[in-house]
Amino acid sequence: MSTIRLTAAQAMMRYLAAQQNEAGETYLAGCWAIFGHGNVAGIGEALHGIKDSWPTWRGQNEQSMAHTAIAYAKQMRRTRAMAVTSSIGPGALNMVTAAALAHVNRLPVLLIPGDVFAGRGPDPVLQQLEDTGDGSMTVNDCFRPVSRYFDRITRPEQLLTALPRALRTMTDPADCGPVTLSFCQDVQAEAYDWPEAFFAPKVWRIRQPHPDPVELDRIATLIRAAKRPVIIAGGGVHFAGAEGELADFAESLGIPVVETQAGKSALPWDHALNFGPVGVTGASSANAVCEDADLILGVGTRFQDFTTGSWALFKNKDRTLVSINVAAYDAMKHGAEPLCADARIALQQLRAALGDHRCPAPPAGLKDVWFAAVDPLTDAPGDANALPTDQQVIGAVQRAGHLDTVVMCAAGTMPGELHKLWKSPRAGAYHMEYGFSCMGYEIAGAIGIKLAQPERDVICMVGDGSYMMMNSEMATAAMMGISFTTVITDNRGYGCINRLQMGTGGAEFNNLYAHANITHQPRIDFAAHAAAMGATTIKVTSIAELEAALARRDSVTGPYVIVIDTDPYPSTPHGGHWWEVSVPEVSPRAQVNDARQTYDTKRKDQA
Repeated sequence: MSTIRLTAAQAMMRYLAAQQNEAGETYLAGCWAIFGHGNVAGIGEALHGIKDSWPTWRGQNEQSMAHTAIAYAKQMRRTRAMAVTSSIGPGALNMVTAAALAHVNRLPVLLIPGDVFAGRGPDPVLQQLEDTGDGSMTVNDCFRPVSRYFDRITRPEQLLTALPRALRTMTDPADCGPVTLSFCQDVQAEAYDWPEAFFAPKVWRIRQPHPDPVELDRIATLIRAAKRPVIIAGGGVHFAGAEGELADFAESLGIPVVETQAGKSALPWDHALNFGPVGVTGASSANAVCEDADLILGVGTRFQDFTTGSWALFKNKDRTLVSINVAAYDAMKHGAEPLCADARIALQQLRAALGDHRCPAPPAGLKDVWFAAVDPLTDAPGDANALPTDQQVIGAVQRAGHLDTVVMCAAGTMPGELHKLWKSPRAGAYHMEYGFSCMGYEIAGAIGIKLAQPERDVICMVGDGSYMMMNSEMATAAMMGISFTTVITDNRGYGCINRLQMGTGGAEFNNLYAHANITHQPRIDFAAHAAAMGATTIKVTSIAELEAALARRDSVTGPYVIVIDTDPYPSTPHGGHWWEVSVPEVSPRAQVNDARQTYDTKRKDQA
């Protein structure tokens, strides 16, 4: 057996660069890195040696670097991913939030935080956490609950098994998620005689599990018996590339489809059977068919509380819950009848099993009523002196968009408003990180989307609160010449949570700057701030100016930032559903007591 002598870090990077997907592309497109004493000597030298064939990118914050990698994987439908490396201590811990985001959203990312010395000679090293009761504990153990696979590399030869396990997890349709390889810094630099065969190119195929025949027959029988079925399309539709199969299945049986945040754009917005977004941020048309449904057929959904209205949306007491999901854990939630399989294969085989069966026609006119109610909200305002609403900003972006536009967001006001109001013309036109709803994902995520699909017109919608949380990757976008548009809606605080606070009976407190314990009200110039990082920026004062600014975006190279002040109070009053947010049982405030009564009443609908 021929061998090659390399350091453990060199071997890791050579192996990663040789792994391929079914399209013949390098599965891991490259590595994001911020170097420190825990990875600069070992991993840094290894990445430098391979930089001409496997790129390294430098970010500004470990969490946001990982967000970029995760957004890339999401937009690539999990067919490609990225690696991210950090030093030990705070650099590593910065990535824990991103690991949780990837875990919740079932998205692949390879995290390689540096770790302390395996030999322990210089303990305690700079940034090392000392646990007086466990000599093996380091801060990287925080990654364990938020990783789908975790390993600590304390000897070079452990990579011979750890790396294939990592790739298996990232490319497994059910186990897919973040992998953490905690890499002891002295081990990174140790040499070992590696089998040359270890570095041979390998193709990782993402399996498409077929359904169990018994489960398939059971679900087909349930569908035949249903009088008012509905399909809930989740993110698994996109990951399986099952948009066409979903349309074919729904059309052949005549079943209405509703969409989760992750599933939105599974069908074009104007498809006759697309009844719109579902749940807490859903359309009245979608929620109406769900409330009355006797069979709820989830396709690739986790049945998150926003989708199910905290399990109070489905009001038909005789309903049956069915879940098509590649992961058995998700397929059997809340006692669902499972069909554990790839969404595309399951829909194909279900349609064949059902033959020429047709379900009763869904209610007519619901979509017309919904759009008649909400379309006026996105129109340009008649009063040019009034602060624009978020709905009007969305309308302006929608009118400026086209078939290649991708609108993206993660937290605050915009996810709910975009779920209700954005009209996705095709798959991949809507990118929402709402599994974890992580403030600060937006700008880094926009970079990831653009790297995944350079031809797309990426528009990042972000509130001033999320922008303040994490904006430094704007400088990365400028340095790398990555072109996308960011629309910052400045409502002077956390407008979304302020409305939730009011909606649960609370007084306006500590969310908008106007109600915070501060001496001076801030006057933050977001346009100047983004410009200082290299973006092309403009502050607009009206929807008309916003539309004019959006029309110029194709002429801008690099990040383009448009700032507009908005009214923090209005939200779309139509549609939506109750969401369980616990209200205090005891309060001196009448508003809280009234909200508690409503809360107790609504909880009776849960099942």
